[in-house]
Amino acid sequence: MQLTLWTYEGPPHVGAMRIATAMKDVHYVLHAPQGDTYADLLFTMIERLPRRPPVTYTTFQARDLGGDTAELFQSAAREAFERFRPQAMLVGASCTAELIQDDPGGLALALDLPIPVVALELPSYQRKENWGAAETFYQLVRRMAGASAPPPGTPRPVRPAGQRPSCNILGPTALGFRHRDDVAEITRLLESLGIEVRVVAPLGATPDDLSRLGEADFNVVLYPEIASIAAAWLQRQFGQPSTKTIPIGAGATREFVAEVAALAGIDDASALAADATSRSLWYSRSVDATYLTGKRVFIFGDATHAVAAARVASRELGFTVVGLGTYSREFARDLREAAALYGVEPLISDDYLEIEARIAEAQPELVLGTQMERHIAKRLGIPCAVISAPVHVQDYPARYSPQMGFEGANVLFDTWVHPLMMGLEEHLIGMFRGDFEFHEDAAPSHLGGARAQPAQPVAAVVEAGGDRSDASGPVKPASWASEAEKELHKIPFFVRGKARRNTERFALQRGVSVITLETLYDAKAHFSQ
Repeated sequence: MQLTLWTYEGPPHVGAMRIATAMKDVHYVLHAPQGDTYADLLFTMIERLPRRPPVTYTTFQARDLGGDTAELFQSAAREAFERFRPQAMLVGASCTAELIQDDPGGLALALDLPIPVVALELPSYQRKENWGAAETFYQLVRRMAGASAPPPGTPRPVRPAGQRPSCNILGPTALGFRHRDDVAEITRLLESLGIEVRVVAPLGATPDDLSRLGEADFNVVLYPEIASIAAAWLQRQFGQPSTKTIPIGAGATREFVAEVAALAGIDDASALAADATSRSLWYSRSVDATYLTGKRVFIFGDATHAVAAARVASRELGFTVVGLGTYSREFARDLREAAALYGVEPLISDDYLEIEARIAEAQPELVLGTQMERHIAKRLGIPCAVISAPVHVQDYPARYSPQMGFEGANVLFDTWVHPLMMGLEEHLIGMFRGDFEFHEDAAPSHLGGARAQPAQPVAAVVEAGGDRSDASGPVKPASWASEAEKELHKIPFFVRGKARRNTERFALQRGVSVITLETLYDAKAHFSQ
């Protein structure tokens, strides 16, 4: 745990809140001081839920530390049960309350409540939000479904003839990025295959629903950060296989359909026919979309969305991935494997300042990231689209906007391409170059008309350690001869900035102090190889 102005994940008890808030008839009693009672803002202001999260705080104060805080917790738990009458109760401590070691689990069990009580041991100073959500979901699944688990080694019964194959959808939570719409899209896709969706969990599920998870033939894991631990336990206990493919993008959705059909033992032709209704592939091959080819993109987010976004950007839209990273340290291996496919150095970090420096160094033309990368890209004057939590209120739209499935592929195309200046718009800017609004220094329209911030000088990047390891003092950028500057202005303005930066970098690496026409042509030949 560190003190910072921005964090990609909260402490693990926030992950437990996400599970409790996503489910029905579950209540979370959190041993916490007054300052830790901020969950209502997360769910009612950011996600705009029409109800308060099912969380009761003990809200002890400094003066209570000299008294019996254990009795304070038991009173809060008893009153929460009597008031809300949940089917199951979660109990735990916030990062501050963890220090006083009151043992909420033992105190709650001593109350002998007539419902299942799940005690959460979430180490706030070693783990973070997504791990807390995964651990909470796993503990709930194990407690509720464990009673119906067969003895170890029992073969899974064969599905009766004529019965529809069935599955569970695991992973969607409260405060998830487009989880609500993803569930609707994937449910519709599965039903088009003739597969019955038995339980969606944790989003919308009750504790009784969790007790029925073992009845389905297999599990669809949409968000491994949340559901992979629970899915692995279900496979060990009930022999339920689970999907590995994340259906983000048209290509991955086709692979997902094939994987699901194999698990269900059915034909996937009917669902794959729906691919014809996905416009993203045709749009990305159409004439005006050829402007996208080779666009440099930097991607950062949770591991699931970042890896999937890199695949879509590279294979379906023709972008060049110049940066790939995640804050999900538990899934660092998956991201490193993906980064190797694109020949980029993986970035595993939750330090937003380090991430900003890497984005500035990569000089992308598009950033795909979280709410923080949106802020970073705006400061750097780079187009950006949000692809992953954490996000702000505008990324919980009222409209239907999934990220998964064939319709999700359409949404991705629109969301990622619209921040870029399309070819037709460039022709218009060329026609109206003298207009106050359309000129070479105008920022993209989605940045609100503000002048784009200049990119970090090449000399500053080198001085920071990028290109010269033998620098003994401050690195001065090369100056431009008048004839070279004049020649530079013959380059189309929308790529002129990149040509200038490449030439300055070329000159700096070779110790050239004045950029002449010859230097400009040499740099062009060098970067054209």
